[in-house]
Amino acid sequence: MCGLVGFINYSRRFSEIELEMHISNMTRTLQHRGPDHGEIWVDAEAGISLGHRRLSIIDLSPTGNQPMFSANGRYVIVLNGEIFNFTDLREDLLAAGKKFHGHSDTEVLLEACAHWGVEGALTRVNGMFAFALWDRLERMLYLARDRLGEKPLYYGWTKHCLLFGSELKAFVPHFEFNPEIRPEAVAWYTKYNCVPSPHTIYQGFKKLPPGTYIKFSSMKFGVTPEPVPYWSLEHIIEYGYQNNAKMTEIQALSGLEEILTDAVRIRTIADVPLGGLLSGGIDSSLVMALIRQCQTGVIRTYTIGFREKAFDEAAFSRRIAAHLGTEHSELYVTPEDALEVIPKLPEIYDEPFADSSQIPTYLVSGLTRKHVTVALSGDGGDELFGGYNRHFWLPWLVGRKRITKSILKFVIEAFNAKQWDGLISHLGYAAPKTLRVGDVVDKLHKVAGILSLENREQIYDSLISIWSDEDGILVNMRKSAIQSNIKLPKIISNEFPHMMMYLDTIGYLPNDILTKVDRASMAAGLEVRSPYLDHRVVEYVWKLPLHMKIHRTTGKVILRKMLEKFIPSTLCSRVKMGFSVPLDIWLRTSLRDWAENLLDEQRLRKEGFFNVTTIHRYWKEHLDGHCNWQHKLWNILMFQAWLCHWEAKLAQRRLP
Repeated sequence: MCGLVGFINYSRRFSEIELEMHISNMTRTLQHRGPDHGEIWVDAEAGISLGHRRLSIIDLSPTGNQPMFSANGRYVIVLNGEIFNFTDLREDLLAAGKKFHGHSDTEVLLEACAHWGVEGALTRVNGMFAFALWDRLERMLYLARDRLGEKPLYYGWTKHCLLFGSELKAFVPHFEFNPEIRPEAVAWYTKYNCVPSPHTIYQGFKKLPPGTYIKFSSMKFGVTPEPVPYWSLEHIIEYGYQNNAKMTEIQALSGLEEILTDAVRIRTIADVPLGGLLSGGIDSSLVMALIRQCQTGVIRTYTIGFREKAFDEAAFSRRIAAHLGTEHSELYVTPEDALEVIPKLPEIYDEPFADSSQIPTYLVSGLTRKHVTVALSGDGGDELFGGYNRHFWLPWLVGRKRITKSILKFVIEAFNAKQWDGLISHLGYAAPKTLRVGDVVDKLHKVAGILSLENREQIYDSLISIWSDEDGILVNMRKSAIQSNIKLPKIISNEFPHMMMYLDTIGYLPNDILTKVDRASMAAGLEVRSPYLDHRVVEYVWKLPLHMKIHRTTGKVILRKMLEKFIPSTLCSRVKMGFSVPLDIWLRTSLRDWAENLLDEQRLRKEGFFNVTTIHRYWKEHLDGHCNWQHKLWNILMFQAWLCHWEAKLAQRRLP
């Protein structure tokens, strides 16, 4: 895995030495993404500067270093990611008369672009990637991103320049980068725990959407073309439904196993040590089982545990590892570990980001990196195969709206009545502390809101929201609705679970899950590969009927059946826990001082983003133990920590 950065200077006012100084400073900010090698290239006449940091995975020799030039000298590329089918593409290119200097996947991608054109190459590659390709003849810049959004790519305009790179922090050293926070982005963040693509927290800067490329002319300053899609999940779904062969369950299992096994196989190709992230759940357990089928010898697996039993999944992972015969390592997370990680989070995540599993993800990445450079994960299994609880209980709940309006009204009013909260919470005191009903109160209010909605997209959006517009958390800001730009395939509009899985795959997956994994793993210098996100797997899964994924209150039906071939079902039969941390407890104890400093009344009023009265009410209710508002509070705390960190960094840079 690597990091890339660059800019086009349209003013042409800087010498080659000056451009080299600026791009060198920008490239150094990405050293964590590529600790093995760093290099730059500039063309002052054209105004282009490229920088790259390399984490060596394939072809560890200098022939794999970047920026890299095509054999004909026309193209220059910087790549972040891996092309998993590079050996097959290399054979095709050799047959077409192409010659290679080394054995890296980057060189194969570069020559593929030179031979087939950028879009022709993109439709042929199988990988996780983001790259910038400079055409020296046409003086044209191409930016491209993988189909599912595993690797990030940002771009935006300054006074005289176009900036682009793997992370926003790479723009900070640039002399013209003076960003302003976009108010709407703050609203979107409070709603979704992240700033959703294609937006960023800053005015004038965007994320390139997954499955697209965009090209900029060095002669047209300020002109931003629309990204061009080369792969569309919407089209994949429509094609899958129209070409859905009436497979038996045995045929479907056989076809999926063949594709998924190959997806795992090509992701085990590396010239460095490789392991796996094992949670003990279905997705990661199946990936590890398939690695065992592809490889002999030692297989290393890694997991995170917690002393708080309600959050600890380490025992499940340990049982799976023992069955598969892997060399297994565990790290038990303490509040002290969290305290050590939290100050690093704003630097790791350039935008405000509040999925609290960012903490264990970073810690398990650090543990894994001590032994291996590449790790396979089970990311994507939930979105593709119906693994989230909402995929089966939300359709059931919506189906209950057949009850009379009077009963529905009574239920909503009861759930919304604050006087019930204390009673419900008191009834929950008999449960373990980590499972007390305070969290259920939050869920009941959310259910009440859902029952009052008619549109299924609104219901889904409400369910995944942290703060709603009705919470009144924002001061003088627009409403946070953002779903209007999402086009829902008509063919799945009557299948609520499939509709949610689609929205999860194009939204929650790249904006939250993959962002979390990329930043956390890259901060530790670890490359994480996800076989479920192989586009062949995605395309095959959308040919399968819903009942092969979800049956009543059970998701991942076909994965469960496949896993039984390798691991006894008793080892994986458990309630889904997710990658949760005991944040509610920590906020009342070891993290309390840190949180209260960020929620200081004067500080909040001065910054002017949040309603101080509302914030403090939620904080008091949480401290008193009446309600568990960990998710809402973590959302605000992560924004505050981010704001404090980056305002200080930008201010320091502006000092003479």
